[in-house]
This record gives sequence, C-alpha cells and structure tokens, in this order.
Amino acid sequence: MPSPALIFMAVFFLESLAAVLQNGFIVTVLGREWVRCRMLPAGDMIVASLAASRFCLHGVAILNNLLTVFDFHSILDYFNILWTFFNTLSSWLTAWLAVFYCVKIAIFSHPVFFWLKWRISRSVPRLLLGSLLVAGLTVISSITGTVFLRQMTASESSQGNRTLAHRVQSYWRFSQPHAILLWLTPFLLFLVSTLLLMFSLHRHLGQMRDHRLGPRDPSTQAHITALKSLAFFLVFYTSYILSLIVVIVKITTFQGHWRWAWEVVTYTGICLHSSILVLSSPKLRKALKTRLWKALDKGRFISSYQFQ
Repeated sequence: MPSPALIFMAVFFLESLAAVLQNGFIVTVLGREWVRCRMLPAGDMIVASLAASRFCLHGVAILNNLLTVFDFHSILDYFNILWTFFNTLSSWLTAWLAVFYCVKIAIFSHPVFFWLKWRISRSVPRLLLGSLLVAGLTVISSITGTVFLRQMTASESSQGNRTLAHRVQSYWRFSQPHAILLWLTPFLLFLVSTLLLMFSLHRHLGQMRDHRLGPRDPSTQAHITALKSLAFFLVFYTSYILSLIVVIVKITTFQGHWRWAWEVVTYTGICLHSSILVLSSPKLRKALKTRLWKALDKGRFISSYQFQ
C-alpha cells in the first residue's frame, strides 16, 4: 500500500498539471483576442494576467517540488525567488479581480463608490503594472534578505556564535511583520470586496422583495455569478494565508506527508478557482465547447478511418 506522502505527491502533480493546462487555455483564448482586437475588456485583462501568473506559479511549484524530491538544494533558492514573484503577483491580481467585480456589480449610493465605478476600467492597466512592481520589490527584498543571512553565516567563525545569533534574531524580528503584511494586504482587499458584494446582494434581494419582483433580474444574476467565484475561493485563500503565517512565524513546520498535504490543499483552491473562472465566462465556456467538439470530431474521424 502506498504511503500517504506518495498519495499526496501524486495528487499534487496531477492537479498542478490540470491547473497548467486550464490556465494555458485561458491565456491562449484571451491572448489571441487581445492580439486580434488589440484590446480586451478590463475584466478579461485581469483574468488573462491572473491566468498567466498562475500558469507560471504552478510551473515553478512543480519544479520546486521536483528539486526537493531529488535533493537539488543548491539551486532551489533561485526557484524560490521565482515562486515568491509569481505568488505575490497572483495574490495581487486575485485581489484586483475581486475589487473589479465588487465595484462593477455591487450597488451602493456613496459618491466615492460612483467615482470608483467610473474609474476602475481605465485604471486596470495601472493596477496590473503596479502588481508587477510590487512583486518585483518583493523579490528584491527576498534576495537582499537571503544575501544578508548568507553573509552573517559566513562571518560566524570570526564574530562568534552569540553575535551571529543576535543579528539573525534582529533580522527575523524585522522581516516577519514585513512578510505577513505583504501577504495580508491583498488578502484583506479580497476579503473586503467579497463581503461588500455579499452585503450588496443581500440588500438588493431585500429591495426586490419589497417591490415584489422576481429574483432573476440581471443584477441579481451578476451578483451570484461573481460570488460563486469569490466566495468559494475565499475558503481556500483563508487557509492558505493562515498556513503561510504559521510557516513565517515558525509556530510549526510541515514535514513528511504533512508538507505534501499542505501543498495539495494550497493548490487545490487555486486550481478550482481557475476552473470556475472558465465556466463562469461565456467567452471561455464557448471556446472550451468548440475545442471539445473539435476533439470529439477528430476522434470519430480517426476511429472510422481505422475500421475502414
């Protein structure tokens, strides 16, 4: 009977492969339209950018875990830097997608909200560029911290263990709040946007009942479609952020099959969220149906040719 570590390892690689394929599909469909029309709707721009970052994130995660399995720790730091970049970028793009859905769909009468609704589509390219800059600054901070720790380790023999331990402890006291704030900021944006969208739907349904109207109006359907994507991912996103905080603060460490179980839970949420993005988009759903029909027709043609 296979060990739990091997089972979790197999599940991780299978779901990562599925995530790479579906995010590659999103990038291909929306990227072709972007090149053909030289523009995309603001929401599709965020989805395409998010799919591209997740495609790279899953690819780097697969390489990282393969290097860990085959004990190539000498080059693992370089791929960890890439993982940090794409993970930060994906977190911010996920947050901006939630903000975009909230601003465009939610119904509030505050002047600031009307201003955001008018400006959000024009601001999407700047938000994407800002996410790239934040991810780049995160990588620079990570590289600086790694170099700093290596220099302190190299000077251990000359300055003594007590001095080294004091410096390492000072470095971690500075870097831990910075790292936690780095992950919590996009998560809080995502959380607030999702909660505002839920509150808007609740109030809208109350208004519909007061006016004795049916719940199938376009606004209600837009709320429900967006919340299917956001509320589902919120559960996995919360567990992911909590586990990152546990690792950073060093409350505990994941070893053996628990490490692989953590990897499975983490990337399951990201994989399923990408699936929901495909199924909730009419454009992507239509492209998926077209490709499936083409694949079926090709399979029927090959089967008929073989029987002849």
